[in-house]
Amino acid sequence: MARSPSGESVLTRAVRILDAFGPDDHVLTVTDISRRADLPLPTAGRLVGELVRHGLLHRDEQRRVRIGVRLWELAQRASPTLRLRDVVMPFLEDVHAVVGHSAQLGVLDGDEVLFVERLSAPRAVVNLTRIAGRLPLHVSSAGQVLLAHSSPDLQERVLSGPLPAMTAETITDADALRTVLARVRTRGFAFCAGHVHPDATGAAVPLRGADGRVVAALSLVIPNDEHAWSRVALLQSTARAVDRAMRRGTLVQ
Repeated sequence: MARSPSGESVLTRAVRILDAFGPDDHVLTVTDISRRADLPLPTAGRLVGELVRHGLLHRDEQRRVRIGVRLWELAQRASPTLRLRDVVMPFLEDVHAVVGHSAQLGVLDGDEVLFVERLSAPRAVVNLTRIAGRLPLHVSSAGQVLLAHSSPDLQERVLSGPLPAMTAETITDADALRTVLARVRTRGFAFCAGHVHPDATGAAVPLRGADGRVVAALSLVIPNDEHAWSRVALLQSTARAVDRAMRRGTLVQ
């Protein structure tokens, strides 16, 4: 595979171009891509052109660039979360209909929680997450559930690294986070009032595959008020129903 003078392969540079697009950055100019991918403008332009010709990127009449339909199509075929989403979606829709605020599905990806599904409503409380968006594991309720049930190596890596704050309530102390993770395992849920946004509370429960391992987190983003705790029981009963469905479908992530 052809390499640049710096030793990077074409594939590596192409991946950096695709990584330039974020959950809130759907449309970019080639100049934007060049800067975000740390590539010379001529190189970025040439590689963008190649990706456009293969349908992995799309260029509009204003020469702006976005992710192409073919890349979405390929991702949908390969996504390991497809079966998970198929099983969980009916339950996610039910709990969303009852609560009237955001209900979402998150999975562990590296040192972050990746949100693969999200349902909301026009008058729902503020929710900073997006489908295909990410948050650090220590910040959100879904992340804390996934971290609490992750490998000891991952837990220690997160606990020993920086724990940036999103609000004054975000846990930024390793000892405090260790205590919270133990409590999540004992109680079977995470409850984060104001950790991501002062007006919102996150509550999450683990979802288990057919082999009993935690494969995802089902979470709600609800108002940060005196009614928030009442939603935990609904989440727990929903998780039990999802777990039964997963066992019947022999889902193993």
